[in-house]
Amino acid sequence: MEAVVGDGPAVGDVVAEFEAYLRFERDLSPHTVRAYLGDVAELLAYVGGTVEALDVVALRGWLAAQHDAGKARATLARRSACVRTFTAFCHRKGWLGSDPGLLLGTAKAPRQLPAVLDQEQARRVLDVPVEGEPKDLRDQALLELLYATGIRVSELCGLDVDDVDRERRVVRVLGKGRKERSVPVGGPAMRALDGWCVYGRPLWVRPGSGAALFLGVRGGRIDAGTVRRVVHARVRQVEGAPDMGPHGLRHSAATHLLEGGADLRSVQELLGHASLSSTQVYTHVSIERLRSAYRQAHPRA
Repeated sequence: MEAVVGDGPAVGDVVAEFEAYLRFERDLSPHTVRAYLGDVAELLAYVGGTVEALDVVALRGWLAAQHDAGKARATLARRSACVRTFTAFCHRKGWLGSDPGLLLGTAKAPRQLPAVLDQEQARRVLDVPVEGEPKDLRDQALLELLYATGIRVSELCGLDVDDVDRERRVVRVLGKGRKERSVPVGGPAMRALDGWCVYGRPLWVRPGSGAALFLGVRGGRIDAGTVRRVVHARVRQVEGAPDMGPHGLRHSAATHLLEGGADLRSVQELLGHASLSSTQVYTHVSIERLRSAYRQAHPRA
């Protein structure tokens, strides 16, 4: 028999309404929604399957159990955020008399400096001979575009053919929160895109391909896992380069822009960051690289 919230709806209904809230009101990504629902399921199991049992003692006990189980600080930070979102939602709906999440402290994940390619490594990743096979043309185009624009892998996978404006040399990207932005594209990336669209994509198009810019071998829209495998495989070919996926190319693009003199606000707009604090991590990357170069080069470092 499914647990209920006092005289209110069953817990399953509460979770379903919370999922709808995350998807349609908060407009969170599918990945975040799945993570939050998993957290809520674990939390409710911990308190015996009833929303009424959610108080600050239970919440702290659950988070402490996560800590004792060796969960990473980033995971604990996300679960704390999930708990506060869920209890606030339940309080607004009248299923909790007060919001115990307000009494929780804020667990912050450590901000680690991302691994990035240096500019020579980036050149070696991209400057490789490309055969005329569709896969080679596609892989080169997506690698060039990821580095040229700094877009997220989900944004790349969501691109349609008409999102590429060749005359203005920009791509229209639908980012987090369904916010659209236009991102400039450099010459090498545009030439690689033209090669894929003219000589590669037509050979893979199928009736169900739709307008997707990048396709898989069966003609469907490319998925993030395929893009990650392509990036990892290419980066591994460069001796001394740190192993990375698409997000590493995003980090590298932002770092190289700042090293080249771009201002922080412009990089923020290009990356689609809602907050400037998210972009500021790249200034720390640049400073650390400067320090490293200084220690290696200066005779009295």
